[in-house]
Amino acid sequence: MTVSETTTRDVAETPALTGERADLLEMLAKHRHFLRFTTRDLTDEQAGLRTTVSELCLGGLIKHVTSAERGWAGFIVEGPSAMPDFTAMTEADWARRADEMRMLPGETLAGVLDAYEDAARRTDELVATLPDLDATQPLPRAPWFEGAAHWSARRVLMHIMTETAQHAGHADIIRESIDGAKSMG
Repeated sequence: MTVSETTTRDVAETPALTGERADLLEMLAKHRHFLRFTTRDLTDEQAGLRTTVSELCLGGLIKHVTSAERGWAGFIVEGPSAMPDFTAMTEADWARRADEMRMLPGETLAGVLDAYEDAARRTDELVATLPDLDATQPLPRAPWFEGAAHWSARRVLMHIMTETAQHAGHADIIRESIDGAKSMG
């Protein structure tokens, strides 16, 4: 659920956010909107189309962003144990991870979007209730992270926002390749 889609129940349970937290959620909601908007009026088949040489499809991009957001939100609370040790992943682990980038048999666009909405709602609740955005955790083991680096909750949230924006751009290119529709412009 985005900040602008709150219900009466949500307003009663969550105090109105101001300042940095409100800004973070507003920007994240904006990028989430553009990512979801690329799938408007598409069939499940269209959401699974690969229109470039990569494995990327619209449904797969949303699945990937959902998984990444869940993982990073878990990292904020639980630390590196919430994420895999990327240096120890097997071929089978990498294959399962690659399945995030495509629509699998039986998956629907509606189901993918519902899962994304659930992940977004949980992240928004975390941002609203987290005691300290400066709290840090050591990064999980991965070849792309510096040795003993730590990230604050704030930096993780900015990373989620950056990933979402980057993949919304990818999605826009894929959508335009399907039927000429654009998210912006």
